[in-house]
Amino acid sequence: MIVSWDWLHQYVELDAPPAEVVRRLLLAGLNHEETTEINGDLAIDLEVTSNRPDCLGHIGVAREAAVLFNQELRLPNPQIQLAAAAERPTTQVRIDCPALCPRYTARILRGVKVRPSPIWFARHLQTLGLAPINNVVDVTNYVLMESGQPLHAFDFAKIHGGQIFVREAQAGETFLAINHKAYRLEQGMCVIADADRPVALGGVMGGADTEVGMQTVDLLIEAASFSPMSVRATARKLNLHSDSSYRFERLLDPEGVDWSSRRCCQLIQEFAGGEVTEFIDVGSRPAPRTPIVLRLSQLPRILGIEIPVERVRQILTALGNREVAASPQQVEVIPPSWRQDLTREIDLIEEVARIHGYDQIPEDVRVPMAPSQRSLRDRVLAKARTVLAAAGFDEALTLSVVEGDWSEAFSPWSKEPALALQTPILRRADALRRSLAPSLLGARKTNESLSNTHCELFETAKIYLARDAQLPEEKLLLSLVSSRDYGELKGVVEALLAALHVSMPLEVQDSRQALFAPGQGVELMLGGERLGFLGEVSAMGLKRFELRGRATIAELDFGVLERLARLMPQAAELSPYPPVTRDVNLVVEERVRWSQIAATVQASAGPLLESLAYLDTYRDPQRLGPGQKSLLFSLLLRSASGTLTNEEADAIRTQVVAACATRHAAQLRA
Repeated sequence: MIVSWDWLHQYVELDAPPAEVVRRLLLAGLNHEETTEINGDLAIDLEVTSNRPDCLGHIGVAREAAVLFNQELRLPNPQIQLAAAAERPTTQVRIDCPALCPRYTARILRGVKVRPSPIWFARHLQTLGLAPINNVVDVTNYVLMESGQPLHAFDFAKIHGGQIFVREAQAGETFLAINHKAYRLEQGMCVIADADRPVALGGVMGGADTEVGMQTVDLLIEAASFSPMSVRATARKLNLHSDSSYRFERLLDPEGVDWSSRRCCQLIQEFAGGEVTEFIDVGSRPAPRTPIVLRLSQLPRILGIEIPVERVRQILTALGNREVAASPQQVEVIPPSWRQDLTREIDLIEEVARIHGYDQIPEDVRVPMAPSQRSLRDRVLAKARTVLAAAGFDEALTLSVVEGDWSEAFSPWSKEPALALQTPILRRADALRRSLAPSLLGARKTNESLSNTHCELFETAKIYLARDAQLPEEKLLLSLVSSRDYGELKGVVEALLAALHVSMPLEVQDSRQALFAPGQGVELMLGGERLGFLGEVSAMGLKRFELRGRATIAELDFGVLERLARLMPQAAELSPYPPVTRDVNLVVEERVRWSQIAATVQASAGPLLESLAYLDTYRDPQRLGPGQKSLLFSLLLRSASGTLTNEEADAIRTQVVAACATRHAAQLRA
């Protein structure tokens, strides 16, 4: 928001220099970007947060300055000249989409003379970077920058049938905007139409067919309320943004509609003459504001300082709040219509703090605090990040939308179509993702294009799975992309499970995902529950994501990890006796997985088995026979009561071999 220093003085008398005014406004929440001198005036660029649309006009900024410097706020009282014999309204105005436009007002001005604006008036607009056009259009821009309420002036003679219909756009309907560009409209957009065609895009921009020119004599002045969501969606969809849409995208003052309309007509009559012959006001009025109670005991609890009750009342009243009741314990007020962001007690506390001055709160003030505890999810996330960072992975943060073909490339969690966006956040990225892996593969592609070949990434984020007639399912996942092979990445997953003290063994099942190379993808299971997927990306998958080197992905259901994690530290007495190792080499059929052998070993070795380590897989059809492989693994045995003898260790080894022979037809290889 650019503010003219000279213009600001019309509403509040400021004796302080501009630098001091800017400093106080900054401390109160209006950040200062820069100040530029233009034609002897100062253009002060202030950053206005999205919750303060009341400061998107000079009056709002003047109100803040008046409160901060304890000065009187001088507001115009618009008085308009009505026709001697006011006509009975003949102009028809109808709202057919109250959800998109709750209220619409129109004033008819007849007999105006369009010509250039006065020099002093035009200079105010030039300070803000607005080019003067004529005295009618300049007035609508002036009132917009004065009050923050957008308006529009139509050449009334060009409105067919003398009718205004506020309706939803028809699919495929075209609209010629005042910038003389044609736009194809969609359902859900709000248009202002006459008897034949759209003449304005509600809250966004007027139309070229009814723009005011030097031959214009009669005007229709529009002032209305539009749905912020509708205006935002329309402006983004059409890539058509304006000063009006920027303001309507926020919650404007609903009571400012009529004031702005009267102010606009007053200035037009002052510069261009004319009489107001009709006034039409249709739609609903805003509901009364709910009172808010501020308990004075909350000020020291939250701010750490005492503020006198009279000072609190003075601040709230100066900001426009209407006091309902006051006592030594609390103050009850009704917020003004232009402060739609004031709804709770804490909002009033913030108002008191920023006006009283954050610099009045000592740095060493003690504010009572209650100890908090991180949630289980946060603790599991922290542990996972530590393990993965130690394993050489970097955390990535990617967008929740991907290109449609990326979404189709890997979607193991759901076969329902991806939820599509009407307005892509990025070019072609119009699908809410059903997996994190495509996003990470895309990030790896970007890294490879920048010659960063060592790119090990992980991400924890939600995916969105469509459901019939319901809101989408939001599933939190942990996904990894690595240049390591299947076995190494599986080891990272096992290290993560070990760090989370998940007691259930990790099992694998075949998974034929299109993105995985044949025979190189599995589904990970924990206790019969699906944990996720692991596999190497196929050659076609690498080509699809334009990757140069090998890529292996793992994607885990974080909810399963969260449920099975045991983060309470467990203490166990260490054995003082040395371990004994035994290597076992078994020949099994190709279909037998290592996870099956590991489960059998764990179940049959007994309590003396301290750990089991996979060593190697060997294949040789001539020595082992077709369809056979040998699995080499090591048993680490230890007793807490004494050193194991060779005979005891051999007995356990024999017991393990026998169990594997029974369950998997395994043979001990000599």
